[in-house]
Amino acid sequence: MGSKNKLKRFKENETFDNVFQPTRDELTSGNYSLKGKWREKVFKNENPLVLELGCGKGEYTVGLAKRYPNKNFVGIDIKGARFWRGAKTAIEEDIDNAAFVRTQIELIEYVFDANEVDEIWITFPDPQIKYKRTKHRLTNFQFLERYKKILKPEGLMHLKTDSEFMHGYTLGLLHGLGYEVLYANHNVYKLEGSPEEVTQIQTFYENQYLEKDKAITYIRFKIN
Repeated sequence: MGSKNKLKRFKENETFDNVFQPTRDELTSGNYSLKGKWREKVFKNENPLVLELGCGKGEYTVGLAKRYPNKNFVGIDIKGARFWRGAKTAIEEDIDNAAFVRTQIELIEYVFDANEVDEIWITFPDPQIKYKRTKHRLTNFQFLERYKKILKPEGLMHLKTDSEFMHGYTLGLLHGLGYEVLYANHNVYKLEGSPEEVTQIQTFYENQYLEKDKAITYIRFKIN
């Protein structure tokens, strides 16, 4: 994507009512105005709050929002030029239960309050296969601890990935920590019983993986 195109999208994001771009200092000060108040101030309802971490172009956030109008969805990514597409689609199609936040995932506990979130989706994250990149894996112990802080006691986690490594790493970690794995599938399009929300919503990159006949995996689990 050209730099001019990126700048245009950044500028357009600033005009979108469904895009929020707090600074790092604003978050780490502990006084972020929306923390604990997403339902009240943004969605103006008491519906369940669901996050998508590393939302990319926002296709999954928008797809889930369309599928579940009685839930609120927030896509989170540091790359605003990417989720611009999802934010714009939500506005064009009057999808008022989808919003986007530009921030780093490691700051998640500054964006949302304790027990504020009902579900978290992690879709096609970078598996960070090299050992020295372990700290960047979105399902490592440190990240799970962050998610635990903002999830409700019975909150759900979802991991959808094309990476056999990420799938196996996460399952092993969950079992080792004694967390509850509710469902696991190492090839959602070829094995029976896959949830519809997993197979009927597809991202741009997921379609590319499927064209190469890569298996798509899925885990649903709890960490509380």
